[in-house]
Amino acid sequence: MLFTISQRFFFDAAHTLRREIEAEGSRRVHGHTYHAEVFLTGPRDPATGMVLDLGLLRQGLAVVREQLDHHMLDDVPGLGTPTLENLCLFIAQALPADLRPSVSRVRVWREALGDSCTLDLFTVP
Repeated sequence: MLFTISQRFFFDAAHTLRREIEAEGSRRVHGHTYHAEVFLTGPRDPATGMVLDLGLLRQGLAVVREQLDHHMLDDVPGLGTPTLENLCLFIAQALPADLRPSVSRVRVWREALGDSCTLDLFTVP
């Protein structure tokens, strides 16, 4: 049996984006409140009854959040162009190494705009 647990967090950040549609507003510095959810999938540990202690996941997400919250996303090392897709990948890769093998999905969305992106990672321990 496999179980999936998740934890959400949010961050506020600014960015620019070069694109053809809605170009003028996107090129100016602007910001959003981003929401993210990280899913971990694995077997339940018979001793603890957990896939992973959610406190450990929250600690790992705090490290990631610190790199994004109230930052200019254009300047975040390793992020690249600040798209929802790149944010999903960045979050998955920025988690502490001991959490990464269990990450099965990362979702990032902007509630106010109704935009979202989901990265599905199909490897399960």
